[in-house]
Amino acid sequence: MAHKGLIFGIFLAPFHRVGDNPTLAIARDMELIQWLDHLGYDEAWIGEHHSAGWELIASPELIIAAAAERTRNIRLGSGVTSLPYHHPLMVANRFVQLDHMTRGRAMLGVGPGALVSDAYMLGIAPDTQRRRMDESLDAITRLLACEEPVTMKTDWFEMNQARLHLAPYTHPRFPIAVASTLTPAGMQAAGRYGLGVLSLGAGIPGGPDALANQWKIAEDEAAKAGRTMDRKDWRLVINMHTAEDDELAIEQVKVGERIETVTYFEDTLGRPPGRADDPLREGVKMGTTLVGSPDTVSRGIEKLIENSKGGIGGVMFRAHEWADREKTMKSFELFARWVMPRFQGSLDTVVASREWTKSNRRTIFSPNVAAIAKAYTDAGKPIPEEYKTRLAGARD
Repeated sequence: MAHKGLIFGIFLAPFHRVGDNPTLAIARDMELIQWLDHLGYDEAWIGEHHSAGWELIASPELIIAAAAERTRNIRLGSGVTSLPYHHPLMVANRFVQLDHMTRGRAMLGVGPGALVSDAYMLGIAPDTQRRRMDESLDAITRLLACEEPVTMKTDWFEMNQARLHLAPYTHPRFPIAVASTLTPAGMQAAGRYGLGVLSLGAGIPGGPDALANQWKIAEDEAAKAGRTMDRKDWRLVINMHTAEDDELAIEQVKVGERIETVTYFEDTLGRPPGRADDPLREGVKMGTTLVGSPDTVSRGIEKLIENSKGGIGGVMFRAHEWADREKTMKSFELFARWVMPRFQGSLDTVVASREWTKSNRRTIFSPNVAAIAKAYTDAGKPIPEEYKTRLAGARD
């Protein structure tokens, strides 16, 4: 199956093992973004977290500003800004400023807040977070439209004739995407406000099979608001690691994956332990984890596209440190070299040119080789064996 124009990037929470030097961990995150920019990846989405030890970045805006100065092309977004934690005018103003500072490479990813411990410290009841996200999105999209002053009053923020000091650099505004797992809330918000989607649910059990229904939720909500959804703005978030062959890829990440899953998601966050004897291989089998050779990873992406029932805009890989630093960087390079072109159309003309040359070699090469052979004959010199072989090949 041929695909063109798919975008690729990372979803950088980040995930760093407790006990690792946090200063160096954040520095590695910056180096990874620079490496991806060099390799031609399209986007990097940087998370916001305030507790639980593993996800160390509190302000994605600071990372975006610093990374923008060290990169040339990669687009940089928050993955995600937890809207209930911030006054919406401040969110809008900060990302408009980043839009200008990056010359249009900034993106805003939004969500209700992933860690209950963050919300608890801020005194936010978990059952209010999705409502607050929706209220904040309403305010932010109205502010970014720059059409009229915005006056709003909710139980957690107030705006009086609020307007942006700066209009967005990007016209009409920079990209905005809503994080979604398996609940309807994220897809509904995306549809209601005409935004993109970051589908984190693609990488959890049952997620790939639910993709088509998830998108329909967004389309139905968009229709109610008189909008249409664009699949080009739909990004799937999933784990990936590539090596030269399947077994090598599994071997490189199996210890790190278990450490992350058990010590963070199960022991720290309380997720029930998995029941599979070999969770990593089971994830590969289910399509929720892409670990293997470039061919295997390509087939996994094809399957995700198939499950979407109509296509997606891109795939973001959840940045992890399951493998050591060298193997992690090489994984992204292998993907950029051997997988990315298959989904971006950049191989089509190269392959076609080779096939055309091969199929026409008798008419194209034979006269040239014959002319060289004649030159030797006219000079009374024996034709070298090399040219005899090439002449015979050109005639075949």
